[in-house]
Amino acid sequence: MYRSVAAAGPTRGGLPSDSGDGVVTLDQVPRWIDADQRSATYGSGDPSSPFSYFSDPLTASAEGDAGNDGVVSRFPVDQEINSKIYLWRGHPWNLEVDAVVNSTNESLDEAHSSPGLHAAAGPGLAEECATLGGCRTGMAKMTNAYDLPARRIIHTVGPKYAVKYHTAAENALSHCYRSCLELLIENGLQSIAMGCIYIESKNYPREPAAHVAIRTVRRFLEKQKDKITAIVFCTSTSSDTEIYKRLLPLYFPRDKHEEEVAISKLPADVGDENGETTIDERKIRIKPLPAVSVNAPKPSIATIDPPLSDVGLTIQRKKSFQLDAYLDPAFMSLIKDPDQQRKEQWEKAAQAKGGFNCAKLLGFGDLGGPPLSAAEEYSLHSRYLAKANSLNLSEIAEMKIVYRGGVDSEGRPVMVVVGAHFLLRCMDLERFILYVVKEFEPLIQKPYTIVYLHSAASLQVQPDLGWMKRLEQILGRKHQRNLHAIYVLHPTLGLKAAVFALQLLVDGEVWRKVVYVDRLLQLFRYVPREQLTIPDFVFQHDLEVNGGKGLIVDPRTKYIYHRPSA
Repeated sequence: MYRSVAAAGPTRGGLPSDSGDGVVTLDQVPRWIDADQRSATYGSGDPSSPFSYFSDPLTASAEGDAGNDGVVSRFPVDQEINSKIYLWRGHPWNLEVDAVVNSTNESLDEAHSSPGLHAAAGPGLAEECATLGGCRTGMAKMTNAYDLPARRIIHTVGPKYAVKYHTAAENALSHCYRSCLELLIENGLQSIAMGCIYIESKNYPREPAAHVAIRTVRRFLEKQKDKITAIVFCTSTSSDTEIYKRLLPLYFPRDKHEEEVAISKLPADVGDENGETTIDERKIRIKPLPAVSVNAPKPSIATIDPPLSDVGLTIQRKKSFQLDAYLDPAFMSLIKDPDQQRKEQWEKAAQAKGGFNCAKLLGFGDLGGPPLSAAEEYSLHSRYLAKANSLNLSEIAEMKIVYRGGVDSEGRPVMVVVGAHFLLRCMDLERFILYVVKEFEPLIQKPYTIVYLHSAASLQVQPDLGWMKRLEQILGRKHQRNLHAIYVLHPTLGLKAAVFALQLLVDGEVWRKVVYVDRLLQLFRYVPREQLTIPDFVFQHDLEVNGGKGLIVDPRTKYIYHRPSA
């Protein structure tokens, strides 16, 4: 069924080339430490050489060698590890190995898999993938290989890339490679062919991704080299091949010269022992126990002989007392779950009020509970933000209750809130809060403006003041400090009464920034109309409320003009 690669076609730069359905065995692919592979890496000096255009990562290194005295290499020479590394220009599914890696999406569907793999494996692969229930980013799942020469296929989902989340994308990509290798070992397999997991559609830069791939494999082999016989890096383009040939000597040096040069050419951050990027600010720090002098005076405790049945309990209390002398009370206070601790504080405050809540009696909601400290607000906000970033809140976004506008007349970013879209009966308020925290996070770092469109919102049931107080606590003090103004369009008497109650009972600093605007033209003095996306019903409501006094609305552009006088 398969043809040997020797009969299938020529080689590329000393590497067997992909040629249709030919089967390539590992003994036909040169190892990284082989002499012909080394000459291909550096080029032969002949301009006609297939790899003469590949830059030598060790060129112009004489200047850098002088400064490496006494510096320990982070990736020393290890010939046993090097002997397990191969570089193959072609499709991984042509290789006769234990497993090949398929870069796919969360649904494991054929359209987003490595091009050509499903066609080579046959229809059985898609049927089995449909039974796996998808796969999360950074994770891996295994299927049979069907018509491929390999024994198994390992499917993994690479991350989307954005500069803002560079570290998270790096670690997710590193986890992809490590998950594939862990799955290989768990199933008793020893050789694997890995294509480039990062794909164009996810915008991951190719060279930084190659750094992550190579260093993750190197760190994994340092711990598990006895369980793996071969790892083949597969490239499908000349640019990817060039990148791998430049970077492999940095992480898999084959002699002391390459090791010394790699010291000066490696990136400053090459990850931890697993190849993952670490951020010092996010590391957990545990305060050491303070040194206690042996001659320190012990507190005098009146000794009372306990009953025989209480002897064990007394011993435990003595041990507990001695331990408490060493522990930091601030650290011990974190042992209890923060949410549970906060709940107990609220219950105590409610008991102190004797069960009487004036605000709740007036229909404003539960405004009880002690105020939060700055540290408590920060902790609360951080937990909500982390949870919001881990969830898919697309159903809230589609409701268009909260969305980004442009900038106001002074260049501050604008957040638009549409009151009529707030369908309280059809919404999970907790998920809405998570969405608000996620959307507001980029804005509250600097001065910003809120535009609240109250048009026709009085027809909908609105949340009480207790809920508004909780939302403000979750948004935190940056929101209070950086909020410039809240422009309220088409306010009603009931809304003004609610804002007055918020000023008195919730937060006077924030709610005194409310500016009432009766007409769209007045709003456009603060926020230019081209900076706002306004629903059609708001224009219609503006005409109905104001009787169209002196205004004409263009139904196509939604621009408002002054009505010409007769």
